[in-house]
Amino acid sequence: MKAMILAAGLGTRLRPLTDDRPKALVEVAGHTLLEITLSRLRSVGIDEAIVNLHHLADMVAEYLKKNGNFGMRIEISREDVLLNTGGGLKNAAWFFLEDLGPAEEPFLLHNVDVISTIDLKRVVQFHREQKALATLAVQDRETSRYLLFDEQGCLCGRRAGRNQLPEMARASRRPQALAFSGIHVISPRIFAMMTEEGPFSIVNCYLRLAAQGEKILAFRADEYYWRDLGTPDNVAQASDDVKRQVVRL
Repeated sequence: MKAMILAAGLGTRLRPLTDDRPKALVEVAGHTLLEITLSRLRSVGIDEAIVNLHHLADMVAEYLKKNGNFGMRIEISREDVLLNTGGGLKNAAWFFLEDLGPAEEPFLLHNVDVISTIDLKRVVQFHREQKALATLAVQDRETSRYLLFDEQGCLCGRRAGRNQLPEMARASRRPQALAFSGIHVISPRIFAMMTEEGPFSIVNCYLRLAAQGEKILAFRADEYYWRDLGTPDNVAQASDDVKRQVVRL
């Protein structure tokens, strides 16, 4: 199984930690965000990954080389212009299609700036059992942007904030608003359906495909630890969580 780590962002919310380094090399308890994510992938048997890079890309490439790619096959997808989550994935499609067998092995897409104990094997198993196009690990928690799911757990819309009007992709009587974790399992057949060009959000693509009846499912991950690492305060809190053994690296 393969994976992609989304690490191309400028890390503006992380300043001043990113004044002299890309966000992938910001540290939590002495470990870079990239190392932490790669370690999580290795722990579930993933030994091939591609990382998209933009800001200070050479610094990350040198870091990976110095560390022997952490014992994995790691490819780099450089972006001269930031392509956002969907455009970044589409740009790296070759990596997932190069040796695609008849079984169409799904792959994992993981933001570099999140830390969690979400059971990745369970997410993959759920995805396979449900024969989904994409499976999104979600939680019932406060966030600035919600994804909406219907009674069957299928993506049906999104909403900014608790009290904003929803944007619906398909009808649902009682959509449930859940927070996305930045962790997806995706079937490679999605690449043939990605009609968007240039920079675009993968969520926009998901909503378009959901409107067409494709199976974009929620995997409920409420029981697991999860933290966004997009701000210095959150990085400091995660470091403290590691020291208190709330989460292990």
